[in-house]
Amino acid sequence: MVVAKLATDIGASFRTHKANALVAEGRTAPSVSKLVLAQPGTFMNLSGKPTAALLKFFSIEPSNLIVVHDELDIPFDDVRIKVGGGHGGHNGLRDIVAAIGTTDFVRVRVGIGRPPGRQDAADFVLQDFGKSERDVLPHVLVRGADIIESIVTEGVVAAQQRFHSPA
Repeated sequence: MVVAKLATDIGASFRTHKANALVAEGRTAPSVSKLVLAQPGTFMNLSGKPTAALLKFFSIEPSNLIVVHDELDIPFDDVRIKVGGGHGGHNGLRDIVAAIGTTDFVRVRVGIGRPPGRQDAADFVLQDFGKSERDVLPHVLVRGADIIESIVTEGVVAAQQRFHSPA
C-alpha cells in the first residue's frame, strides 16, 4: 500500500512485468533519478525471485534496493528505516536475501504491531485492518511514501535523522 501511495504521488501507473510483478516508473522530482516501483505478483513470502529478476532487468544494484515490508516488532502507526541486517524471522526478507545473495539493502519497516493474545502471527498479518487502524492507515501510508522519497532524495542517514527523531 505504501508503494501504491508513492506511485500515485509521482503520477506513475503500474503495468504487468515479465518478472511476475507490477512495475511503475517515475520521478519524485525532475532532477532525481528514475524510480522503479514494484509490487511482486507473489505473496511477500515468495518475493525473492521477482525482486532478483527486476534488479537484473533494470540493472539495479542491491545497495539501491528499498524493500517495504510489514513489521510485527514495531507499533502499528510507526514506520522505520533500517539498512542491512538479518531477516528477523520475516519470511519475505528471508526469500529476498536468498534470491539476491545479500542483506545489504534498505528496508522501510511498516509497523503492524504484535498479534493480540495467542493469535498466530501468520493469521494476524493476513487479516484486514480494524476500524481504528483504518482511520490511521492513510497517515501511515503518507509517512511511508515520504520516507521513501526522503531516502531517494536525501539519503538514508538524513531520512533516518528526519523521521526517527522524536516529534
